Amino acid sequence: MDPRQLEHIVVKDNDIQSIVMSYLLHNCFDETADSLASTTGINQPVIDRDNLERRKQIMHCILEKKALKAVELTEQLGQELLEKNKDLHFDLLCLHFVELICDGKSKEALEFAKTSLAPFGMVQKYVGKLEDAIALLAYEDPEKSPMFYLLSSEYRQQVADNLNRTLLEHASQPSYTPMERLLQQVTVARQYLTEENGKDAFPPFSLKDYVKG
Repeated sequence: MDPRQLEHIVVKDNDIQSIVMSYLLHNCFDETADSLASTTGINQPVIDRDNLERRKQIMHCILEKKALKAVELTEQLGQELLEKNKDLHFDLLCLHFVELICDGKSKEALEFAKTSLAPFGMVQKYVGKLEDAIALLAYEDPEKSPMFYLLSSEYRQQVADNLNRTLLEHASQPSYTPMERLLQQVTVARQYLTEENGKDAFPPFSLKDYVKG
């Protein structure tokens, strides 16, 4: 189908509700999902509630600045999970290191860096972020340092999302929601149309601008 015809397609309410439902369950918003089901009458898909609760607990630990607890709970689900996902493991350990610094535990943070983070320094792709993390020790107020991104809620949420996807894959469930795939398809379609018709014909898709109307 020509992407230019998409705006003429009528989307049914049930389809929209199903897409929203999948997004809520994917991100562990089970109470909101239950509320949507009771309000609209839409049937919830059969899911592993135990898996959802475990993912929810782990993500909560990350967002509540308990990264090491998140590592522990993840390893309980499967020791190989983080062994096979070194990037994710490194990010979780960095979060714990940052938490120690923010709590004023510089000596403990330095010791943790020596025992748990130093081995990653042997791999080139981790060196930059590792140097940024260690550099936080030099600042009295880390939030005002050039490496403040490591302390941001956005970075913490990104790590939580990546771990959630890993846990879903481990449970043989889709790691991306239909909503995310739709946005990816729209973005790609816009890019092709821009290449075909010029940059002024179809501006890049922006969800933020679309929601604003």
